[in-house]
Amino acid sequence: MSGLHVVVVTGMSGAGRSTALNAFEDLGFFCVDNLPPPLAREMVALAEVGDELRRVAFGIDVRTGAFIEGLEEVLANLEEGGHSVEVMFLDCVDEALIQRFSETRRTHPMAAYGDVPAAIQKERDRLGPLRARANIVIDTTDLSVHDLRRSVIDHVARGGGGASMNTRVLSFGFKYGVPADADLIFDLRYMPNPHFVPELRPKTGREPEVASFVLETEEAREFLGHVMPMLVDLLPRYEKEGKSYLTIALGCTGGKHRSVAMAERIAKELGESRDVWTHHRDAERVKR
Repeated sequence: MSGLHVVVVTGMSGAGRSTALNAFEDLGFFCVDNLPPPLAREMVALAEVGDELRRVAFGIDVRTGAFIEGLEEVLANLEEGGHSVEVMFLDCVDEALIQRFSETRRTHPMAAYGDVPAAIQKERDRLGPLRARANIVIDTTDLSVHDLRRSVIDHVARGGGGASMNTRVLSFGFKYGVPADADLIFDLRYMPNPHFVPELRPKTGREPEVASFVLETEEAREFLGHVMPMLVDLLPRYEKEGKSYLTIALGCTGGKHRSVAMAERIAKELGESRDVWTHHRDAERVKR
């Protein structure tokens, strides 16, 4: 009998762990929230008894306390037992987390005296090793509950937990913040900006006129000449280490022109040999 597909869903309090677990449950996973890691092996052993449960998702957060320190050993033991194990970490910028706790009037599990910013920093420190271990990090800062649900469904549909690595090429605007889930970040703000060309300003980098303006510059050609060989060399190395989800982020000032055009080009070239998809976080954002 083949091993189980085991997903550990964790991350910052308020980042959407419950929403993600609900999505896994709807996809047929057997889900348990706030499970102490030492009990994970017992749950998996029980699931192995029959053929009904082949996919399991555990929700683990900072409330498990000292148990978190033993999680790495538990996951290693599960992998040695022939199970496919991945960690999904849900992240979010501090400002958004503070606002969410304020709006919902929930108490942060580590804010004993109501100091939410200090509690968030303490939680980041404690969950740091888990985030580093994660196969996939999802930044929920700009995601609605429906967007997060779609992200989980898309990850599973694309073979989450399988042998191949899914690669996302993300464009963004630095003025709206750096994406927390990026593995590799490239700054394109030094390239000529279509924003200052009146006829190109309202368009995005997906349109041919803007793409040509960006990609035919000497700066863009040199960038691609350096970056593409590096990515071709690095991606198989990430995959070999067991990473199932990689985000390459390209940023310009507003995330509308240069980063979009370059993301489309890089995704097209990488997509000739692997599973690659694009996401343009800020391309259609209304200017504030």
